[in-house]
Amino acid sequence: MSAQLLEGRTIAGKIKEDLKKEIEALSKSKGAVPRLVSIQAGENAASAVYIKSQKKNAENLGIEYMLETLDSNITQDSLLDLIEGLNKDKGVSGIIVQLPLPKGIDHRVVMSAISPEKDAEGMHPENLGRVLLGDATLAPCTASAAMELIKSAGVKLYGKEATIVGHSEIVGKPLSMLLLNKFVTTCVCHIATGERGLLPEHVKHAEILVVAVGKAGLVKGDWIKQGAVVIDVGINRVGDKIVGDVEFDAAKERASFITPVPGGVGPLTVTMLMKNVVAAFKMQHELK
Repeated sequence: MSAQLLEGRTIAGKIKEDLKKEIEALSKSKGAVPRLVSIQAGENAASAVYIKSQKKNAENLGIEYMLETLDSNITQDSLLDLIEGLNKDKGVSGIIVQLPLPKGIDHRVVMSAISPEKDAEGMHPENLGRVLLGDATLAPCTASAAMELIKSAGVKLYGKEATIVGHSEIVGKPLSMLLLNKFVTTCVCHIATGERGLLPEHVKHAEILVVAVGKAGLVKGDWIKQGAVVIDVGINRVGDKIVGDVEFDAAKERASFITPVPGGVGPLTVTMLMKNVVAAFKMQHELK
């Protein structure tokens, strides 16, 4: 029997319904709505697509959206000055800086400059630390999206075996902490795992598998454990198709649940961004 699809749009739709009601209530009680400021330095095709999605989702929810477009030759100091001004602006609820940044700008310095309470992406060191402590209000959006998809499968997480392929700061590392906080036995694989030839072995043990590398077909379908929940974060262009990191057709015959690419993690990621913006607004207004 083929796996059941975990459609990101379906889950995102339910979350957005709740967010819209919450924003309407905040507007009535506080006389203001959340505002997200997105900063783009230079041009990048992938960023442009994400920005378009941010704007559309924000407007549909009733969140004010503002885009700051900067030249690619902007200096790091000038960018930090802009962020400092937005940190001080009480009308700004959330800030997101689009990556990649121009050469010569350290993205970690920039992310650390954003006020933790306005960190819409959940990438400030303080917010990442709260993920580690199991006390995250603003968590990394893609990791949060993957976690929502896992929970939507309805499996009991306590004691489950999970394998994450990819140890990025955006997905792999924070997601491993989110899973550990739910008492999931978690293994994180990376390039060295592959070089030793151990990746298939770790994947075959996974009751929950998350792959976030950006390499088409990296995980073979016959590696998938029977009945596993598979979350494919990868987005790769192969010819005229967009595919994930997992061999989808073969994997869906072994998994119990699997995310499609596109249509799985992607639509939910921008929704989690909006959820963070609303949470940031409530933090700044000392609301629970």
